[in-house]
Amino acid sequence: MADKYDVVVIGAGPAGYVAAIKAAQLGLSTACVEQWLDDKGEIRLGGTCLNVGCIPSKALLDSSHKFAEARDHFAVHGIKLDGPSIDVPAMLARKQKIVDQLTGGITGLFKHNGVTAISGTGKVLSGPRVEVTDKNSKVQVLEAGHVIIAAGSLPVNIPPAPVDNEYILDSTGALELETVPERLGVIGAGVIGLELGSVWRRLGSEVVMLEALDDFLPMMDAQIAKETAKIFKKQGLDIRLGTRVTKAEVKDGKVAVSFSSADGDDVETFDKLIVAVGRKPRSEELFASDSGLTLDERGYIFVNDFCETEAPRVYAVGDVGRGPMLAHKGSEEGVMVAERIAGKPAQMNYDCIPSVIYTHPEVAAVGKTEQELKADGIDYKTGVFPFVASGRALAANDADGMVKMLAHADTDRILGCHIVGPSAADLVQQVVIAMEFGSSAEDLALTVFGHPTLSEAVHEAALAVDGHAIHIANRKKRK
Repeated sequence: MADKYDVVVIGAGPAGYVAAIKAAQLGLSTACVEQWLDDKGEIRLGGTCLNVGCIPSKALLDSSHKFAEARDHFAVHGIKLDGPSIDVPAMLARKQKIVDQLTGGITGLFKHNGVTAISGTGKVLSGPRVEVTDKNSKVQVLEAGHVIIAAGSLPVNIPPAPVDNEYILDSTGALELETVPERLGVIGAGVIGLELGSVWRRLGSEVVMLEALDDFLPMMDAQIAKETAKIFKKQGLDIRLGTRVTKAEVKDGKVAVSFSSADGDDVETFDKLIVAVGRKPRSEELFASDSGLTLDERGYIFVNDFCETEAPRVYAVGDVGRGPMLAHKGSEEGVMVAERIAGKPAQMNYDCIPSVIYTHPEVAAVGKTEQELKADGIDYKTGVFPFVASGRALAANDADGMVKMLAHADTDRILGCHIVGPSAADLVQQVVIAMEFGSSAEDLALTVFGHPTLSEAVHEAALAVDGHAIHIANRKKRK
């Protein structure tokens, strides 16, 4: 007889494990199916984000930033060092220690909350039921009151650059380089490419980024994207837009990359090549044909605003459903779904999901961009404050970038905020909270901010919306 659970979650990444814990906290018997195994063949929780994504990349970003600070910027503080060096294996060991600590933490949280972890690959059957196939091909079927699909996503591979994770690397392989490549190529100048390229550039690599699109960071506010590109150029990242890779092949321990651009066809050689052209939903072989689930043309599972699929009592959260592939978005969807299963009237505000690029400086955003407001015909006003006018940023020798606030021209309601600069990820969260409460720019302008803090840049940007900034010259309003 099949085991029965109120909720069966497929996937133990940020969307899945959070959904499972929340469901268990609400008194629902919960199982979570995960196919990831550690080097001992035991179940490994945390998904892509924790094991080979968000967390390990941030560990390497922070380590490489500290090294670059010591090498290039300590002298301005009066700190003299005699040529710091980088121990890459030690840096990787630190990264892995953090990952192990956090994955073990999830295992402990499952035990504490009474979530049953089941090792294997999950497949949704009609009913709903979940078929689980373990590493030994043994099959069991779980009866489920409700199923939450949180299977995550996979790196996109492209035919011209076949990944071998020796010379041509995907995002996972790029986290395991044990030496600093003298010359590193990166296909894709999006979030993943910029973060990984930044790590190895700081450690001494010559980094060339080949981006097929003509616009840099098109999902970001254009003014912020332009400022970001200027900063990255100053840091030595060679970002080439409108450049399409046609072939990559390994020759004599190097990678020869052929590409075409407005300047014609060319070939360049790199020690390593990272393929970072995005991710795709992990939806293949995820459900039986009679399950009632359907996919769109890009492989995403059809869901409504409450993450309900077309199959009764089956939900999809995180990267397999619509919307941005962000860990925090998936986690909050998991909470919403668990609460709705438990009979609570939960919902999500998809207009207030922050996005972050964890380079240095960070790039962060929430809400509408200026170009989106123009396209929608919405009257708006802007306020911009540069970090070079921030006493706290100057004191930290970290004054690149700006805060940009967008508000409705008539109601003054905050419509978006876009930041490139120090601690942008944390600063934008202040505006996320404000937007959740329907705040106006004036609400932030009338709020007391501590001095000296980086947060004052948010305050001044809000003041600047109506030409009331104190620490910069305000732009004259058009009559």
